[in-house]
Amino acid sequence: MGELSWQQARERARRAGNRPLAPLRVDLAEAISRTLAEPLTALTDLPAFDTSAMDGWAVSGPGPWRPAGRLLAGQPAGVLADGAAVEIATGAQLPPGATAVLRREYGRPDGALLHDRTPGGLAPGQDVRPRGQECHRGDHLLPAGTPVGPSVLGLAAACGHDLLAVHRRPTVELLVLGDELLESGLPQPGRVRDALGPLLLPWLRAAGAEVLGRRQVRDDFGLLRDAVRHSPADVVVTTGGTAAGPVDFLHRALEAAGARLLVDGVAVRPGHPMVLAELPDGRHLVGLPGNPLAAVAGTVTLALPLLHVLAGRAVAGPCVTPAAEPLPGHPHDTRLLPVRRSPRGAVAQAFDGPAMLRGLALAEALAVVPPGGVPAGAPVELLPVP
Repeated sequence: MGELSWQQARERARRAGNRPLAPLRVDLAEAISRTLAEPLTALTDLPAFDTSAMDGWAVSGPGPWRPAGRLLAGQPAGVLADGAAVEIATGAQLPPGATAVLRREYGRPDGALLHDRTPGGLAPGQDVRPRGQECHRGDHLLPAGTPVGPSVLGLAAACGHDLLAVHRRPTVELLVLGDELLESGLPQPGRVRDALGPLLLPWLRAAGAEVLGRRQVRDDFGLLRDAVRHSPADVVVTTGGTAAGPVDFLHRALEAAGARLLVDGVAVRPGHPMVLAELPDGRHLVGLPGNPLAAVAGTVTLALPLLHVLAGRAVAGPCVTPAAEPLPGHPHDTRLLPVRRSPRGAVAQAFDGPAMLRGLALAEALAVVPPGGVPAGAPVELLPVP
């Protein structure tokens, strides 16, 4: 199998997902970071009744008015007679018969009467939130495929939902390969810190995955073969071992596990020796290169498109911005370049070598630079960095 283009590899990863995982109904608190499996529909009008948008007085008809009592949020509202006013709090139900809300700063009580000092006069319906202003019962508010964040939970609660239909999160296990990796402390002779565990786990969660954990696997063919075979995850993600070095056992382990290679090398820099495979039981493995920025390139090329399909997330359109300056490219391959946004467009970051993370730590996105580079002012696609 030869190298695929960057676009071909991403499309193959999407197709590998085939379809989202089965939907389920969960409490609102359990729906966070999942994806809507069906459109979010309003179970009520929002607001469910006419409410006051301001602290002041609900008034009936033209002024002056006769004040009569107080109405707070949560209290039932009786009928307001013509020419009467009732003190009202923001969010309180507007009493039947009310024609407007007089703001507190514009009301002038004078003995038994309340006078209006609104600039230009009080208009009918002023500072009233009418029933159904935001939506009506049965309206589709959000499409299926929307990631569930805090604002989605708030909207769902406001329009009456206790449960949400969401897709099951795909499970992921991260296998970090290599004898040289340390989990804590300073590097030692021949030993380096594992940067990919701390980097990739939150990135995979942000993509909608449920991370089962991170395991370090030593440079041993049998250990790697068994770890791949027996992982309980829907998607196994490995770091390192994708090339042809003396301890790069991933291809042998996949062959021994009966896997089918879907992607074996991508024309992208950094990260071209990346792998996507389907295991006999339908699970998938994404093999990332061991260099940190190369592993990030493999993540956005193969892991994220696969996870987004399994999680049921809608495919977002490309985000395009002009290049603020010439963005250097590879002669033949796509290049993923850490960039920041500026008023003029995307600006490349220094320290962008395959083994470096300093540029990525400052970046807001990865620019997809086609072969040959992008001249200043030309459009370039951006991939967001969480």
